[in-house]
Amino acid sequence: MEALKKVVTNQYFPAGAVLTAVLLFWVVGMLGGLSLLNNNQPPLTTLTWMLFVYAAAVLTPLAGLLAGADLVRRWRRNRAAGSAQATSAEPAADSFGEPAPSAPEASVVPASSPAPAATSTPNPVEPPATQPKPQRPGRKEAA
Repeated sequence: MEALKKVVTNQYFPAGAVLTAVLLFWVVGMLGGLSLLNNNQPPLTTLTWMLFVYAAAVLTPLAGLLAGADLVRRWRRNRAAGSAQATSAEPAADSFGEPAPSAPEASVVPASSPAPAATSTPNPVEPPATQPKPQRPGRKEAA
């Protein structure tokens, strides 16, 4: 009972269950799951079954892709967290009692002091205004 509880409460269980159901649906479909259409049924029953199968055939690949992506995302996140935890020198539980290091204080300028003068030198990141900025080739030049 404990093992079943552990499986059901696992973070991978919902996406794994959806992916298993999608695969089971397609395996049954490949092995003759449409045999209801061979029997002599009333038209409304056949139509209902066909609409169900059509909706399932459209939605199950989407559900399978989302479940697979969720499983991969969780696996990668857990693997990265495990490697980050293994490489850290201190366990996270030991640092709870210690105060956090304080950030260096920035120099505060009183409001009564004069504002600093704007610099006349241009920003070194931007090219001077006299030089033309390089342009990407247009449609005619690229061809």
